[in-house]
Amino acid sequence: MASVNKVIIVGNLGRDPEIRYMPSGDAIANIAVATSYKSKDRNTGEQKELTEWHRISFFGRLAEIVGQYLKKGSSVYVEGRLQTRKYTDKDGVEKYATEIVAEQMQMLGGRQGMGGDAGGGGMDDGGGYDSQPQQSRPAPQRQAPPAPAARPAPKPAPNFSDMDDDIPF
Repeated sequence: MASVNKVIIVGNLGRDPEIRYMPSGDAIANIAVATSYKSKDRNTGEQKELTEWHRISFFGRLAEIVGQYLKKGSSVYVEGRLQTRKYTDKDGVEKYATEIVAEQMQMLGGRQGMGGDAGGGGMDDGGGYDSQPQQSRPAPQRQAPPAPAARPAPKPAPNFSDMDDDIPF
């Protein structure tokens, strides 16, 4: 029987990323992302908001990008998988921790503190980050959509020559 271990989280960082480096030099970044859920109290009928915190780990180049561009309050979209670790605390008690191991990340929202006022863009604009290089993935097979009867006039391309940014993508 087939199984799926996939998690998608869209939320805000609760603190700045914690960056560490392994002896090999590979980066590891850990973040805590808050998601919220609104529900109605059955007894009082009052609307309440519940916040859930998610621990997310990034590795390699993805961890370096997280450390460089994300900060407390940043909005982020993360795809990954659940992983449970077993560890022993300082008192010798065995404990378990479940976290998300990120495989893809997309920064959302504006570009706070980067000198621009650009929007976050869509998910399909190619601005996301994968833990695996694109060349190693098989190309998805897509069928061309049927041509529409009449096409609206194309919009003029935006002028990016006045943008002042140092983002490497």
